[in-house]
Amino acid sequence: MALQARERKPRVGLYSQKDTPKRYIRVNDRKNQRRQIYAKYVVALVSLIGLCLGLYWKSLYSTSSKMSTFAPANQQNSQLTYTVNCSEDYKNEMFEECKPKSCARVVMDNLVSGDEALHMLSVAKKGLSYGGSTGGASILDLHSGALSMGEKFVNIYRVLPEEDGFKEEDFAIYRQVKNKIHQAISEYFGIPKSSIYLTKPTFFSRMNTTAAKTVHDEYWHKHVDKTTYGSFHYTSLLYLTTYGTDFTGGRFIFVDGETETAVEPRSSVFFHVGIGKCTLCRKA
Repeated sequence: MALQARERKPRVGLYSQKDTPKRYIRVNDRKNQRRQIYAKYVVALVSLIGLCLGLYWKSLYSTSSKMSTFAPANQQNSQLTYTVNCSEDYKNEMFEECKPKSCARVVMDNLVSGDEALHMLSVAKKGLSYGGSTGGASILDLHSGALSMGEKFVNIYRVLPEEDGFKEEDFAIYRQVKNKIHQAISEYFGIPKSSIYLTKPTFFSRMNTTAAKTVHDEYWHKHVDKTTYGSFHYTSLLYLTTYGTDFTGGRFIFVDGETETAVEPRSSVFFHVGIGKCTLCRKA
């Protein structure tokens, strides 16, 4: 009986697990295990990065759980007062008459009329329309002429067209408002009006959410006015727009240790502070 040899043809195609030699199964199993381990590491790393970013974002933008509102924008009060301890650095001041007899944060509602506030707002809008920072904070100083433009400052009186210049009425109402503020600080803190002088900088400011371009745009940092401006004894602000109606954000926040106290801006509301190096504040 003759025997015929049969030629065994190689298989072409994908191996099934049944057909795959054991050595290939073991190698593939190891590779799959490594991929699973790598995938777990990647998922864990991405989760950790996401958690870190979330915590960082929260630390930057979340509202403090100990935040309270001293002066809400939706409430009208003739005067609100929050007494604080005077800073020890006043003891080193040379000018005795300028030193406050007591220190406080004071909000006044009826010091400036609505018409005066609207006129001041129109003056600010006119001046700022000829400039404006490329970052989030712009200023206009009528005394020095400083106007934010891009990432620098220019003189408003050189860029403002003569036919669209400020009118005498604008300066008259500005002086009228300034004198009211001068008188209010003198009366509340018991300082002779003749001993208090308007110091620089005195300016209009406009803030928005545009990304900061220079350090001057970073208005949200905690700061102490007495440190930033050594000549200051009192800081005063007059709001020309209203929180929650004309804009969101922009509150003035006092920082006392772990506690934060907010003043919500409202048009024609004025507040002033007898300041020292212990008066820490920020805007948010």
